[in-house]
Amino acid sequence: MPTALQAHQTPKITSKGTYDITVDRVRIDTGDFRTKGVGYNNSPFPTVLRFKEGEEVTINVKNNLNETTSIHWHGLILPFTQDGVPGISFNGIPPGETFTYRFPITQAGTYWFHSHSGFQEPDGAYGAIVIEPRGGERVRADRDYVVQLADKHPHPGNRIMRNLKRMPDYYNRSQRTLQTLIKDSRADSLQAALQERGMWGRMRMMPTDIEDVQGFTALINGQSTSQNWTGLFRAGEKVRLRFINASAMTYFDMRIPGLKMTVVQADGNDVKPVEVDELRIAVAETYDVIVQPRENKAYSIIAESVGRTGMVRGTLAPREGMAGAVPTMRPKPLLTMADMGGMMGGMGMEGHVMQNMTGMNHANMTDMKKTDMDGMDHSNMEGMDHSNMAGMNDSNMAGMNDSNMAGMDHSNMAGMDHSNMGGMSGPSSVDPTYVNGSGLIPKAYNGGKFLSYADLTAARPRYKYRKPSRTIELRLTGNMERYIWSINDVKYSDAEPIVLNYGERVRMRFINETMMAHPMHLHGMWSLVDMGKGSRNPIKHTVNVNPAMTVDMDVEVDEPGQWAFHCHLSYHADAGMFRKVVVRGRPA
Repeated sequence: MPTALQAHQTPKITSKGTYDITVDRVRIDTGDFRTKGVGYNNSPFPTVLRFKEGEEVTINVKNNLNETTSIHWHGLILPFTQDGVPGISFNGIPPGETFTYRFPITQAGTYWFHSHSGFQEPDGAYGAIVIEPRGGERVRADRDYVVQLADKHPHPGNRIMRNLKRMPDYYNRSQRTLQTLIKDSRADSLQAALQERGMWGRMRMMPTDIEDVQGFTALINGQSTSQNWTGLFRAGEKVRLRFINASAMTYFDMRIPGLKMTVVQADGNDVKPVEVDELRIAVAETYDVIVQPRENKAYSIIAESVGRTGMVRGTLAPREGMAGAVPTMRPKPLLTMADMGGMMGGMGMEGHVMQNMTGMNHANMTDMKKTDMDGMDHSNMEGMDHSNMAGMNDSNMAGMNDSNMAGMDHSNMAGMDHSNMGGMSGPSSVDPTYVNGSGLIPKAYNGGKFLSYADLTAARPRYKYRKPSRTIELRLTGNMERYIWSINDVKYSDAEPIVLNYGERVRMRFINETMMAHPMHLHGMWSLVDMGKGSRNPIKHTVNVNPAMTVDMDVEVDEPGQWAFHCHLSYHADAGMFRKVVVRGRPA
């Protein structure tokens, strides 16, 4: 039986509400372009559903499209038959038909909903959910606004996926040129710049490959910078902003210049308040922050894409018609060898496939002694040809270079034990959720505090702490040349379900062997990110896993049925980074 403090208690139903939603073809105008898309209730702007904890809701969804649709209630804990994933929890909603969802609201906080059919979500089928706590918000505010982010592209989702399969860098507008080579050579010398270019070239990778899809217009609540979404306030009021990243592919760095943000909730769960200057919100995550403008002036809400290819500005203002300043985007970051899992050129790698080298940073191997490798399981490395590693000796590995490693065959390294490889690169001391030396480590715009998962502490435990009974290792894998994304090198269509037993606590260990961050979303159950805080570990529905990092999350298996589990980057999930999870057994 689960040890959830509140698991499977019969919810106290205080009211019943009925809501009607239509799914429609809509015209979307971003101010930069106009296009056709999918929306709810005939609107190009996201619908906001407001529930109350303890309420039982009935939601009638009518499909006005000429194709099957669905709605998934992202982050809500509910019976699996109401989860809204075609092929897993139900068959979908056929054209012209109405499907009725009915479930109790057993939680509070900020969540969202979206289609789980095809590419309807990136085409605009998303909305917000705000659930009022039974006893009122733990941290009160005078104003309350949803700030839902999106990355609307002029191309429809199916066209984007087709283009990525044909040419994975189709949308990469940040390719390096002769001009950047000249700039790099002036900074580092021509020889160093050419050597670095050659290394990336041999890997068939680009250090600018941070965002698969560029050329989008960033939106706040369906409005671009020129359309200027505005939230009003009076000086001295506390304003709650519910950040929701409903993007298809884009992580955003959020800031409000001139105001501190106090983070009070993550993924719908209260956290001990932490004051920051900036935060990064992964795709599908939500954060609630409190701000308190003291002056009667316009403040800019800035959402800047991590790859610095898109930005949107909204405004907090004392009156309508005011617009906050629009800053210049900061310089584009570049991936490093650390983000590649330390894999260097000439290692027999095909495309972007990462063969179990997560966390190995060869650039920093000059300090690695033979004793540092004692914990490594070499039992499956018999295929490695060491004949070209003459420069390696017991005391140090300074002689290792590209040419020394050219003959190394990694095809038999599947059995390498990663658990003891942290010393080769290890988490950054700046932010332990990034590998040391990562080009993606965030810095606040003003040099101040940037939020990390390490700063998140659950305001109250949801479960009694206990150790997991087993660990399931999930390697996040991919081949960028073919645009295939997978888990343990197996895409969804070829994979067996992950089977869990009702009542157990399981540790999911994500090992990111790719050069991209992946927001992993488990439906139906809470994910507790292991930050060393026991029962106070942050409680989330979406867990971000940065390049070359290993992240552990514990799952209290307290919801029977079958569930979806996938990367929430739309085109990664469609390409195969997806699993079905089956929970066997049920409460006594």
